[in-house]
Amino acid sequence: MRALEGLEVIAIEQAVAAPFASARLADAGAHVVKIERPEGDFARGYDDVAAGQSSYFVWLNRGKESVTLDLASDAGKAALAALLDKADVVIQNLKPGALERLGFGIASLHERNPRLITCSISGYGEDGPLADRKAYDLLIQAESGLCSITGGPSEPARVGVSLVDIATGATAYSAILEALIRRGATGEGARISVSMFDVMADWLTVPLLNHEGGNSPRRIGLAHPSIAPYGVFQPRTGAPVLISIQSDREWVKLCADFIGDASLGTDPRFATNVARVQNRDQTDAIVAEAFARFDADKAIELLTEAKIALATVNDMAGLSQHPHLRRVSVDSPNGPVSFPAPGPVFVGEEREYGPVPGLNPPES
Repeated sequence: MRALEGLEVIAIEQAVAAPFASARLADAGAHVVKIERPEGDFARGYDDVAAGQSSYFVWLNRGKESVTLDLASDAGKAALAALLDKADVVIQNLKPGALERLGFGIASLHERNPRLITCSISGYGEDGPLADRKAYDLLIQAESGLCSITGGPSEPARVGVSLVDIATGATAYSAILEALIRRGATGEGARISVSMFDVMADWLTVPLLNHEGGNSPRRIGLAHPSIAPYGVFQPRTGAPVLISIQSDREWVKLCADFIGDASLGTDPRFATNVARVQNRDQTDAIVAEAFARFDADKAIELLTEAKIALATVNDMAGLSQHPHLRRVSVDSPNGPVSFPAPGPVFVGEEREYGPVPGLNPPES
């Protein structure tokens, strides 16, 4: 038995953030009813690479029941009201105030059902100067300052996945689980509000504190702003290798067993991480010179023997064939689709994932 079996979830959702949260609830056994507008969740049209369907939609809507409602009609509102009366959890990411204008204000839902848990996802929260501004993943990446610390020295860049949406969905999911635990103890519901901007600001605490402490972060590509050496180096032949030195002890080991000059381990210019960061150009040049002496396989062998953390710089082709990639397969209207499995593994349990729903005609 999965943890959330018997839980009724109504998800008035679209795009990525809210569907991420409700998909995890469905994975855990909840019955999730996804409310779609007559033309469907617009994420259905993002691409067509998953058996002719949107990769986003297939990934984030497995295991849900889709109900198409025209919420501008009396029939659609009546159908939604009937669904909400049975709900344990309501997730919604409509524009702030939109649900209330439809006659389903969050406060009134809680008055009708004090045990209800609601989670409203928005760009900037429910009040404040930008509350009414449309917000999507890349917009919040830019507004929060994330883009300013992402990319190479020449220009800011987008994180290569929908990081803000995913982070917001994961935050909403954890908050809902917390509320469910409390409800089990007290019988009380909860009114949760999660803003994409708040989530990203929270995740940006370290670079923000560095900035406010007089050490504003710079974009340095595939390197770490606070640790050295921690970056990509090119062997004589083969693919680039990324290494991470997390302690001065590891630096001493790297110098003795890979660089071939043990004296650098205690050299005052490099003996501490603070010194290595201050002298990053020299530090990286020494490490790069060592890498240039070895083919990639030999470099990885030596680093592994020295217990130095490393990674190959893969692309999606590398991920697709990676020996540690776990997959799940879900049914969809166009046939099975295989994609990476969710992170949590419940040892001894074989978890199944429900099918991706098609778009049904509106209920009359």
